[in-house]
Amino acid sequence: MSSAQQPKMKMLGSDSTNCNDVKPADVGEAGGYSTTRRNMLDVANGLYGTGVSMDIEIPMIAVIGSQSTGKSSLLENICGITLPRASGTCTRCPTECRLSHSSSPWKCTVTLRLLTDRHGQAVQIRTVPFGDAILDATEVADRISRAQRAILNPSTEASFFLTGGEETTPETTFSRNCVSLEISGPDVVDLSFVDLPGIIASAGSGSTTADIELVRALVTEYAKNESCIILLTVTCETEFENQGAYQLARTFDPAGKRTIGVLTKPDRAPRGDEERWITLLKNEYSELALDNGWFSVKQPDSVQLAEGITRTQARQEEKAFFASAMPWASLPLRFQQRLGTLNLAERCSDVLSGLIAKRLPDIQKTIQEMLRMTEIQLGELPKEASKDPVGEVYNLIGKFSSALTQYVEGTPGADGLLQTIRPKQQDFKDAIRKTAPDFRPFEQGDNGSGLTVPEFLSNEEKPCLPEGDDHAVYINEVMDLALQAITRELPDNIPFVVTESFIQKVIIRWEAPATQLFDYVEEILNAKIAEFVHAECSQYPHLEFSVSTVVADHIAERAEATRERLNWLLALEERPRTLNDHYFRDYRDKFLAWYKGHRSQYNNIPLLQKLKKHNASQGSSEFDENVRAIMAAFSALDIHDVEPTDLAKVLPADPCEAAISIMASVRAYFQVAYKRFADNVPNAIDHELVLGLNRGQALDAVLRKEAWGERPGRVPLVRRIPARGWQRRGSS
Repeated sequence: MSSAQQPKMKMLGSDSTNCNDVKPADVGEAGGYSTTRRNMLDVANGLYGTGVSMDIEIPMIAVIGSQSTGKSSLLENICGITLPRASGTCTRCPTECRLSHSSSPWKCTVTLRLLTDRHGQAVQIRTVPFGDAILDATEVADRISRAQRAILNPSTEASFFLTGGEETTPETTFSRNCVSLEISGPDVVDLSFVDLPGIIASAGSGSTTADIELVRALVTEYAKNESCIILLTVTCETEFENQGAYQLARTFDPAGKRTIGVLTKPDRAPRGDEERWITLLKNEYSELALDNGWFSVKQPDSVQLAEGITRTQARQEEKAFFASAMPWASLPLRFQQRLGTLNLAERCSDVLSGLIAKRLPDIQKTIQEMLRMTEIQLGELPKEASKDPVGEVYNLIGKFSSALTQYVEGTPGADGLLQTIRPKQQDFKDAIRKTAPDFRPFEQGDNGSGLTVPEFLSNEEKPCLPEGDDHAVYINEVMDLALQAITRELPDNIPFVVTESFIQKVIIRWEAPATQLFDYVEEILNAKIAEFVHAECSQYPHLEFSVSTVVADHIAERAEATRERLNWLLALEERPRTLNDHYFRDYRDKFLAWYKGHRSQYNNIPLLQKLKKHNASQGSSEFDENVRAIMAAFSALDIHDVEPTDLAKVLPADPCEAAISIMASVRAYFQVAYKRFADNVPNAIDHELVLGLNRGQALDAVLRKEAWGERPGRVPLVRRIPARGWQRRGSS
């Protein structure tokens, strides 16, 4: 830590240690707490052993630090073992250490946990035992060294390295696969952690740029896990800002809530820098403060290790150092508890077991959900291959036919066939209604006035005026066609062919909406029946194909019959006819009056209405007096039996009276015919296509005949399926 950095750091009060102690909920007496802590760690270890950590974040401690920060020495002191030592980076792959206190003799079991293949690609997790259990701690270093060689040479059988392979050149420099140690004994603390390769500062000394990125990615993979407690090692002999591990830890834990800091090699701190490290230990630098605080440990140097210093001796020497070396020895009691490997190990164990206890309900919930999904997937697996193909075919046909029958007859759900088709049927009806003849009771070029929807159509659904002028027919055009059609008819007789031609022009426009409705229903049926076939036969791919072919042929037959029926209905409408003469005449009279009402120059409807209301004896208005005067004049001329309404006959005759009659007849007939056609087409599609699938030559009967080859010229369904076709999909 440079002196230049110190002024930039905001100091916290000595009472603001901000440690946020985390402990299990049921902490009682020391013995009960130890048992609870051990139980929590056993749960986590058990979950790790199953490989579930690939899918669920299991609480863990990851030891990270830059190269040569004393990580290996720290772990040796905690575990009570000796790790392999060589020049350069010693840890070439993650090393998992699961420690548990036990009254049984000390024991260490080494396994390989393989997450990737020799190409580095993820595979299903495998745990491979690596040798027998070790009962002598001095043998662990050699076993770990051999296990690392096995990890770094994935193309070679792991057992080869138990007795040889010392001269083997590693295939890879680093690996994601793990060496796993399970250590138990009376002098072992309850703790679990994973030791990660040290972060490399720069290429060289056997390390490449690719190695730097690989190690950084490996450390990142652990550090980004929200359930990972980061045990960060920082050496006091190197400037703090030059140690990249802290920056990496801060990236994934910016608030410092799940990081435990460890200052190593306090005896090698440059003279004059000790106070800055003490300030960091006290958690007084706001930018570097950690919720779980900082600790400091002192491990044997390389000379002491070469001389064979024991674990007990190392701890005694560590204790003596912190008790005598300044400024460490002058720390208050609460900070003295942050010195030494034992205090650090206890703190790590407390934090880890507390996090496990906190996360356990969520883990249990996640596992239960995964089990539920797995049970669902297991339930979807195919059953044993059938030993009775014919019986199986009949069973599948029965299920399929039952589902189809229910579907075409109608189901109450929103996704039912009839519910799906109904909006399209309404669209069809609206499209037919919009083909109503657009007669204009005025000459072309005269926009007319007051042309509205007739009041007598107000009881119709969605009454509307035709859109635009594309199909408008003006009264002068109707009259011209009427006059052109006259051949040898008597005067005032217009050939029916004129009325018929206008009706046929409307009928021609009905084919497109009818075809669209038919195509839509056919598409819906094909899609839904394909779903039924797949649902019942998906586990028999050859059977599914054969049944789909038979079903498609049957639907095609019904579709062709339906098309013929629709063409018959269209042909039927080409010749105007109706026995509903009262309905037709009623509409014709209404349209006659409506068209005439828009030609007031020839049909003074208001005048006629006033004449009908005239009271010869009591009326006192000027209009009534004028009418009485005219009626008296007729009497004076000896002209009798004249009614007031007869006075309207003196108005000039409408030269387009014949056209109005044609227009009213065509429009009245449309009201009769369109409603008939709007019913007949959906009914024909439903009768011939939908219900036709289960009537007469029902699909069920067709499939059963296909099964035994009862249809002439057809190979039996059972014989068309290869023997392996009865093997369910997914079966071996």
